[in-house]
Amino acid sequence: MAARFLVRTAVRAALTRRPGPVQAAARGFAAGGIPTDEEQATGLEKVLLSASKQGLDPYNMQKPKGCSGTKEDPHVVPSITNKRIVGCICEEDNTAVVWFWLHQGEAQRCPSCGAHYKLVPHDLPH
Repeated sequence: MAARFLVRTAVRAALTRRPGPVQAAARGFAAGGIPTDEEQATGLEKVLLSASKQGLDPYNMQKPKGCSGTKEDPHVVPSITNKRIVGCICEEDNTAVVWFWLHQGEAQRCPSCGAHYKLVPHDLPH
């Protein structure tokens, strides 16, 4: 009895036509590839990415260029106001910070080590 049932089921399975394998629906981004960061960015992130493409640094995130600290080549300090407080670590292994006010105009010296600093105006990107 069981053998008859198995044979009948096998014959039905062989005679019924099954459709071929169905391909999965393509995703929207699969045709063009994975979107880049620039394509997905919005808001301030998009402003930052487009500015960095042009070689600009609107939020001062990159390392500043090296300066010698002399009167001819002072350390550049950006500010949105006409004065800013600056901290100078006079020696490389020193743990104390010398704080002083830096005003817009000519380059000023650190009162302790004599390194020169110059305040330059900086506009906010937004």
